[in-house]
Amino acid sequence: MAAVAIVDLAELPTLQFTPSCNDLARDVAVTVDGIRLHWTVASTRLDREPGAAGLDTTRLTCELTAPATLDRPTDVEIVNGYLPERLGWRELTATGEGVAVTGLPSASVTNQLRSYPDDLLSSPLDVRSAHLRTTPGFSSNDAVASVGTSKEGVFAHAEQWLQNTVGDKGLTPLVGLLAVLLAMVLGAGHAALPGHGKTVMAIYLAGRAGRPRDALMVGATVTATHTGGVLVLGLLLTGAASLAGETVLGWLGIASGALVMAVGGFMLFTTLRRPIHQHHHHHDHHHDHSHTRHHRANLTALGIAGGLVPSPSALIVLLGAIALGRTGFGVLLVLAYGLGMAGTLTIAGLTLLKVRDRLHGRWQRLTRLAPATPYATGGLVLIVGIGLAARAATLVA
Repeated sequence: MAAVAIVDLAELPTLQFTPSCNDLARDVAVTVDGIRLHWTVASTRLDREPGAAGLDTTRLTCELTAPATLDRPTDVEIVNGYLPERLGWRELTATGEGVAVTGLPSASVTNQLRSYPDDLLSSPLDVRSAHLRTTPGFSSNDAVASVGTSKEGVFAHAEQWLQNTVGDKGLTPLVGLLAVLLAMVLGAGHAALPGHGKTVMAIYLAGRAGRPRDALMVGATVTATHTGGVLVLGLLLTGAASLAGETVLGWLGIASGALVMAVGGFMLFTTLRRPIHQHHHHHDHHHDHSHTRHHRANLTALGIAGGLVPSPSALIVLLGAIALGRTGFGVLLVLAYGLGMAGTLTIAGLTLLKVRDRLHGRWQRLTRLAPATPYATGGLVLIVGIGLAARAATLVA
């Protein structure tokens, strides 16, 4: 039996470690009728190719062989235990020469990890095990299917151009200025994607009588947090070879969700306590100041939660700039990226406030629900925070 094991590493993992065929032979377990095969490494090929922002990518191809008898119907079990803690695209395929193989596709969706479908990257394949059935006398090579991949969109091309610009030896001031402007556009587009606290901000501003300056405050906090987060994580990844970038992003996502949960829980707590103190009229002025402080603290926490998880593309740009001695330019691009994110979030918040004011003027009947609004707002923020933390927890599980 022969196997071709391929590892395709992007720029960040390439900075941290070099994969080995011996590790693959040890961690990819194949059993034939309950007996585990012992792989022999027949050939090894390690390729370094130019990636984004002047950084390299890695492609390791290992040919493994092991003696196996398939002269009768046979059950084959495959378990891929290579780097189980790391996220990434994992797929298994199987073909037979002189035997029919069922249980796995015969064609690779990615052309053996060379071309990843854009529409599947948000939920990558993660096939780590399979059960095969082989039957002698037939061949499965005649049934190879052709699978097409979608072309990259404008957004992906723009990101690629920005990353390549960082590594361009002929960088001019004009090109640098265009790169900064493009980073702002990409940051704005990135913030328009699902996540980054837009849902939480919408719930909070709509349910807590938010003002335009509140939306501006959230946007400014997102910019500061995202920029600082990218810089700190970039330094950590540069200095710590054993640090798994996706694991760090997972923990940051959990922290972001925990912050949102804390805001929602605090909103519910203060709402539940408020009726108890309503009869102390001589403390109204004190409560107004307290409410203002709480309001600002909640907005700051929501802004931090929205910018706490750095964008991988911004990280790649920064690391590429550091590697080429253009750290200042990389920091400038990261800052522009954060400003673009803040612009999208601020515009979204201001638009929401305008829509809310219009609906409030037309639907007077909704005023009867006003007493329940703080409870609903706090509860929704808490639920969204739980969802964010739970989703991020899958990255570190």
